[in-house]
Amino acid sequence: MGKTQDVVTREYTINLAKAVHGLTFKKRAPRAVQAVKKFAQKVMKTSDVRVDVKLNKAIWSKGIRNVPRKIRVQISRKRNDDEDATEDLYSYVTVVDGPTNEGTKVVDDV
Repeated sequence: MGKTQDVVTREYTINLAKAVHGLTFKKRAPRAVQAVKKFAQKVMKTSDVRVDVKLNKAIWSKGIRNVPRKIRVQISRKRNDDEDATEDLYSYVTVVDGPTNEGTKVVDDV
């Protein structure tokens, strides 16, 4: 079993501003979803990528025009239980809740 065959979960920060820069307003949110799928295909090496409903809502939260600049996602490579599937693995992309490590401080309760 190779490295691309392992079931694994990782977290990434995707810069959506790069994907939608200079794009027509009405195409920004759909292109951002496509960019997330393309990124997951590249890093997980699976052609079947499924986007969670919460991630889709997070991308569309500010409307079709104003996509968030960056989004923190968790990508899981999972086994495909469907018998007639062409691939045995698929990627599932969800949004990470809570603050990121950037700019946050640990506060002691002492």
